[in-house]
Amino acid sequence: MIQMRLDSIHGVIPAVLTCFDEEQNVDEQAQRHLVRFLLDKGANALYLTGSTGETFLMDGDERKRVVEVVADEVAGRIPLIVHVGDIGTKKSIDLARHAATCKAAAISSVPPFYWKFSSDEVVRYYQEISDCVDLPMIVYNVALAATVDFSTIKRLAAIPGVEGIKYTASSHYEILRIKEELGPDFKIYSGSDEMALSGLSYGSDGLIGSFYNVIPELFIRLYNAYRSGDWLEAKQLQTQADMIIFCVLKYPMHASMKRMLSWIGVDAGFARSPFSALSKSDEEALKAELRNLKQTYRIEGVEVLKNL
Repeated sequence: MIQMRLDSIHGVIPAVLTCFDEEQNVDEQAQRHLVRFLLDKGANALYLTGSTGETFLMDGDERKRVVEVVADEVAGRIPLIVHVGDIGTKKSIDLARHAATCKAAAISSVPPFYWKFSSDEVVRYYQEISDCVDLPMIVYNVALAATVDFSTIKRLAAIPGVEGIKYTASSHYEILRIKEELGPDFKIYSGSDEMALSGLSYGSDGLIGSFYNVIPELFIRLYNAYRSGDWLEAKQLQTQADMIIFCVLKYPMHASMKRMLSWIGVDAGFARSPFSALSKSDEEALKAELRNLKQTYRIEGVEVLKNL
């Protein structure tokens, strides 16, 4: 059985965007630029090739190359979690073994999806991956792919190597229940950006999310405020973050986040088809809405909003 190695993975963890050029190829230089931005902002770890990273729009070689580029740029400064989930166990094992060669701190995976797999099949999927690599596994519980019920979570936690869960759902009472029944060593990462404070208050060990790519300052301040006991400050920061998130989600999410980063000179590239691009008119409308939010809610210290 592997040793617990998730204690070093906590805090604010961006689910990193994957950068594509206009021809929809992986843009390695843009990827490095984005990683440097997140390091400079103080990200505590990075979560690679997940849903935010458009992972299921890439082939295996592309996913591996993104991990290699990010690992080279980070150079061990902060931990890397590599999402290796796929519809087939064999493909996930191949990605997991590659993550180990890149010195990832942990791997993560959605449950197998598309077909309605049984609980036994889901458990076997995680068991077979964990048996093949000496890295802690973080189960990724998200409705976009598949969610697992509490009884299955308990079965997964009994697998040697399965050491935590990325919990992306609104039923945060289960975070408390998981902590109470599985103990403090089983790590929980709250995955709903708009409910980060709720996740922390129910006992999550860290935050993994999409919008930490573009407004990391708000969430780092929120996390620190919560940890220091300043509930009012944390609540205000969550409110400000939510206003930004709800505004952006009126438009294509991936393309919008990448364009927002371009406003401050961070080249995050383009979204990959079939995700939509952000039209010029929508970009101007988004800027106007964010400008209004910045003034109305007196949002300060957020770089992507500074030049609106």
